[in-house]
Order: sequence, then C-alpha cells, then structure tokens
Amino acid sequence: MKKDYSIIIGGAAGQGSRKAGLIIAKIFNNLGYNIFISEDYQSLIKGGHNFSIIRASQNKNSAVSKYADFLLALDEGTIRKHEKSLKKDGLLIFNEDKIKRNKGVGIKADCIVKDSCGIPIMCNIALIAGFSKLIGIDWKFLENVLKKEITKEIDKNLEIAKKAYKGTENLIKIDNLKIKPSYLLTGNEAVALGAVKAGLDIYYAYPMTPATSILHYLAEKERDFNIKVVQLENEISVINASIGSSFAGKRSMVGTSGGGFALMTEGISLAAQAETPILIISSQRSGPATGVPTYSGQSDLLFTLNSGHGDFLRFVATPGDVNEAYYWSGKLLNLAWKYQSPAILLIDKDLSESTFEFDDKIINKVKKENPLLWKGNGNYARYENTKSGISPMAFPGEKAVVKGTSYEHDVYGLSVEDEDSIVLMQEKRLRKFKEMEKEVDIAGAVNVLGNKKSKKAIIAWGSTKGVALEVAEKLGLKLIQPIVIQPFPIKQFKLAMKGVDKLISIEYSAIGQMEKLLQSYGIKVDKSILKYDMRAFKVEDLEKKLRNI
Repeated sequence: MKKDYSIIIGGAAGQGSRKAGLIIAKIFNNLGYNIFISEDYQSLIKGGHNFSIIRASQNKNSAVSKYADFLLALDEGTIRKHEKSLKKDGLLIFNEDKIKRNKGVGIKADCIVKDSCGIPIMCNIALIAGFSKLIGIDWKFLENVLKKEITKEIDKNLEIAKKAYKGTENLIKIDNLKIKPSYLLTGNEAVALGAVKAGLDIYYAYPMTPATSILHYLAEKERDFNIKVVQLENEISVINASIGSSFAGKRSMVGTSGGGFALMTEGISLAAQAETPILIISSQRSGPATGVPTYSGQSDLLFTLNSGHGDFLRFVATPGDVNEAYYWSGKLLNLAWKYQSPAILLIDKDLSESTFEFDDKIINKVKKENPLLWKGNGNYARYENTKSGISPMAFPGEKAVVKGTSYEHDVYGLSVEDEDSIVLMQEKRLRKFKEMEKEVDIAGAVNVLGNKKSKKAIIAWGSTKGVALEVAEKLGLKLIQPIVIQPFPIKQFKLAMKGVDKLISIEYSAIGQMEKLLQSYGIKVDKSILKYDMRAFKVEDLEKKLRNI
C-alpha cells in the first residue's frame, strides 16, 4: 500500500490556499505521516497564482515530488497550471461553482458558503472537507483538526465543512499510521525560536521577503518570549540600532534579505571594529536588485562572505533544514557574544517559508552561554590585549567607562593613528580570528550523509539538502553538506572527502558560487548542477540529472 502522497492546492492570492495547505498537512500529520510543505506565491496581494505542495510520507522527507496524487483547485488557473503534474490515477478536486470539468470531483463550494452566510475565502474549508471525505477521514477526526487550526468564526467554518463533507462520496481510504504527530515549523519560526532559546533580548527588522515572517512571528510572541521587537524605517537604522542594543548589553538580532543586507554592510564593519556582537539573518531570494521578490536562490553566498570593508572574519552558517536552523540560530548568537563579532545565518526562501517536521530533542542542545565579562577590578580597558584576543565586556552603567568606536583605537577605546598601536590592535583581532577557526573544527560544521562509503559524492548546502539527500540515498551516493562556511572548516571538509574520486556540486546559482568557494580552498569540483529559475529541484528532476552525469 502506498505511503507517500503529494497534494497540490492552489488559487488566487486572497483565496486562502496557503492556510488550506497547512490544514491538509495537519490532517496527514495527525495520521502519523511525515510532512513537508513547499510554498509558491507571487508578489501580489490579490490575483495571480498561489499554491502549496504538501508531501506526506511514511519516510522522513524535506523535498517535493514532480507529480501529484491529488490536485485541489480553488480557481481555473490552478488546473491550467498543474494538471500536467497530476498522475494518471490522480484525483482532481475543484470548486464546481467556478470551474467546469467532466473529470474529477466537484464540490459546490460557493453555494455551500453562501447558504451558510459565510464569506468567499471559506470556500477553502469546503474543499478541505470534501477532500477529507473523499480520502476516508472520519468527521470527528477532521472536526478536531479544524478546531485546532481555525481561530476565527469556528462555528461558521464547521457548518460549511459539515455540508461539504456530507455532500461528497468516499472514494479511497488513506491509512492511519497511528504514529504520534510531530511539531510542524517553518524555517523562519525555527530561526526565531533558536535565538530566543539562546537568550535573544531584542529583534530589529524592516520587512523584506522572505525574512518578514520572523518579524511577524516574534512580534506576535513578544510577551510570551519576554523580548522586544522593533520595526524601523530601513535596514541602515536596523543594523545600527541593533549594534546600540548589543553595546548596552542586550542580545540583538536582525533579519533581512539580499537588498537589505547590502545596506547593512557598513554597520557590519562597525560591529567588527568595535567588537560588538550581533546576529544577522539573511534569507536569500533571487537577484540582483529586486529580482523576483518571492522566489528563492543561493546567489548571495560570496557577497555574504565578503560583506563589509577591511580585514575581519565573521561566523557564517548555512543550515539545511528546520532542525539545523533552530540549532545554528542559537549557536551563532552565542558565538557572536563569545567572540564579540558579527555572525550571519545565511538561509533562503525555500528554507525560510517551507514547513518541516521539527525534532524537539534539538531544544536541549541550545542554551544561553555567558560571554567573557569584566570582573570590576581596576581601570576598565574595553579592548584589553589578551592572549586569546577576546577582551572582557562591560556595559554602560556598570561603574566603568565603556567605549565603542569605529576608529582604530587603543585598549581603552581612544582613537590612535601611530603604527605600533595600529599593529597591536590588528594582531589582537587576528588572534581572536584564530580562535574562531578552532571553534569550527569541533562544531559539526560539515555533515556527511547518504552512502558514506561511496567514491562519488555530491555537495549540497542550504535548502538543497533535502532533495539532495533523498536522491543520494536512492542512488547510493555520499552527500557532503557544509554548514559553516566562514571560518571554512577545511579539516572537516577534507575528512569528508576521504575516498571520493568524483565530486558534483548542486546549487541554486547561475555561476556556481559554492564551487568557486571550494576552488579557493583547493577542492576540485568535477561537475556542477546549477538551477537558476528560482524554483526548487523536484526529486525526479535531480535524480535524472545525476543519473545522466
């Protein structure tokens, strides 16, 4: 019996296809299936075409299939867009008050909503209920899911759902795996929660897709998490306000995408010179410039590594799924404070806005770690020249004169221009960077997955991990996933490469930025599979390309 289903639900912006997709995912999740949801939407408030692809599988997965078992259409455009993706034995479910089709299952969604005095967006509930009856979901089971997921006008929505459910025939039966449902989180939610677990005090942002939902999520949970959330007028204000908060002793984080991150780069240099800890979340979308605002890419890698002017190192990590997003968000916040340095979590739209199963065991791996603090003895030297290069921190109001400066300075933070003082501070910071390099050699900075004995390996980073892992396991390939990319964990990477005689790089970039990075460390990539239409790989498409190679 089949235990892997792909469901597409789509409609125009404003018809509620995304919420409907989440509810369908929760139905399957409560049946014990592993869930992954990929979201696709245009940069429009109304109209256009939005859709969700829900993968419900007996096996762990974080990738989508090219072909769908079920297609739920809220409008005609959804059928035109996706009917070629529907399997020959797949089922089409549609709103027959708006769509005329001879094949498939029609549900009189408009009539049901009108008879119940509902509003047009509630047609999505009618479609969900009809679909649930079609696949053999018990009404009580569906009712319980709806009560948990719908927060407004629940009685009205249940009335609509009941009518649609009764008016639809049961055609098949989806097995109940009777496995306890998992937590479902988007990548952005995981980033927010990981930072909170590591002691986040304040979050600054200017809305920019696909990082915006971090702002919304933390603002909604502001009181629950006992944090402050601030939206400012632009990204320059965001980075500078965040540096000010960190200077005052508050753990701060900012979130943006490529264009906003570009505006932050002078502030990143300021944080490096002033040795002020700050965590920056940069969620990539397509570019250059405005690009395609609501679609994904991995073309900010080299820019991120080289952002800011002057000689300095920063931590950069690129998680590949929701668990890694949680862990590395918290880890980088702690590392930023330990080394008094900028840290950047580089993610992308497909990770930010997709929904994954979250392993709550990861929660205990993140906690707030205390930085090196001044003990209150003698005259305070903010930039004390220590063996490790890390100076004890103090904050305004602690009976110390605390200076933070963008200028080169002496140990007290006073500006200097003489050769000896400049060299002293440069070398102090370089020692700190050496300590940062040691940190990544013990931090699990490179994952080795799939067939670890294979002589053929693929490189995948960020959101490409999910599809690459599924295909690697199917084809018996080794998967090497670099997570930390600055300081680059060369020892771990070379260990992962042991026995490999053919290396293939997979990334969402037109020029192969990861390949260029690896080449700079003497690592030769034999072939590259590049995708730059701003859409994620489907499992079948990547498998075909790898087989051809």
